[in-house]
Amino acid sequence: MSNEMIRYTGACHCGAVCFEVELEKGRSFSRCNCSICHKLGRTGALVKPAAFRLISGENDLSDYVWGARFGEYRFCKQCGVHVFSQGHLAQLGGDFVSVNVNCLDDFDPNAQTIEYWDGRHDNWQSGTQATPWPIQA
Repeated sequence: MSNEMIRYTGACHCGAVCFEVELEKGRSFSRCNCSICHKLGRTGALVKPAAFRLISGENDLSDYVWGARFGEYRFCKQCGVHVFSQGHLAQLGGDFVSVNVNCLDDFDPNAQTIEYWDGRHDNWQSGTQATPWPIQA
C-alpha cells in the first residue's frame, strides 16, 4: 500500500448531502455482517474525522443509533441513503468516520479489496478477515 492520498467527493442519491474524504490509494474496504450493515449492504471506509468533510446537507441528515451506541448512522432525510457513520470505538482506534463508499463519485467499490468484520457475533477483537465467514443464525 502506498501513502498517496486521493480525495473523493460523494453524495446521497438526491444530492442534498455532499461530502469529501481522503483515502489512501490501494487501501482495502470493509463489509460487516451485523444486522444493520447486512441489511444496508454497505461497503465502508474507516477514516479519522480529519480526513472527512461534510460539504453540504447538515440539515438534511437524520441519525440512527442502536445497540452498543458507539456510533451514529447518518442518513439523508430526503432520499433515505445511508451516507456515513461516525462515533468512537477503541477497537477501531478511537474516533472514526465510516464512509459508505457506494456514495463516492467515480469509484467502483466492487473493484476494490474487501475485508470482512464479524459484527453479527460482536467479534470485533478478531479484526477483519479476507473472506466472508459462514453466516450463523
